[in-house]
Amino acid sequence: MSDNIYAHDNGVAGDLFATGDGNLFQRVLRLRMIEHDNRPDDEPNPPPNPEAEAHPQEESESLFATVRPNIVQSIRAFRVQELADEANRLGQHFLYAYLGQAQSKQEVLETIALSFLFPKHFGKNYDALYDCLTDLVHKAGSQPGFVIVLEQLPIAQKFDKEGRETLLDVFRDAAEFWAERRVAFRVFYSFV
Repeated sequence: MSDNIYAHDNGVAGDLFATGDGNLFQRVLRLRMIEHDNRPDDEPNPPPNPEAEAHPQEESESLFATVRPNIVQSIRAFRVQELADEANRLGQHFLYAYLGQAQSKQEVLETIALSFLFPKHFGKNYDALYDCLTDLVHKAGSQPGFVIVLEQLPIAQKFDKEGRETLLDVFRDAAEFWAERRVAFRVFYSFV
């Protein structure tokens, strides 16, 4: 049995990954049906703030106050639980993959697909990964933002430096995709 923790495991569903209500794609589809504005019709709308519109729930006291909204960076001083808590506080999707046991590109992509609960038709290649991180979710409707943790990216013969950089480039491209749509997309990674 693998040491991987998946978002759909009962032991973590209610806490760290907050997936007790189904997988990411089911939650995204439900979000599309929920009204976000509960103000009475006679209450005026607040004046628009361009910075607040880009990332409405992020405040200066946020754990992410010094982190750009669309970035792929080393996890450094952040702790996974703190990132999960902050994503939850901001109402953003939190996706986590532990990749320490993967030894090849195929195993890395398979672990990400299982951890993020990608659809069964996921092609397990970089193009399919990009599509699942962008188009598939974007078509489901408005998104609150994403915090992604890729923990223990492998350093292995079948997944060398070039493989790691290509994987991170896919996440960088996804960050650009969401930046154009003014949706926060932060990816934090660590190596074995």
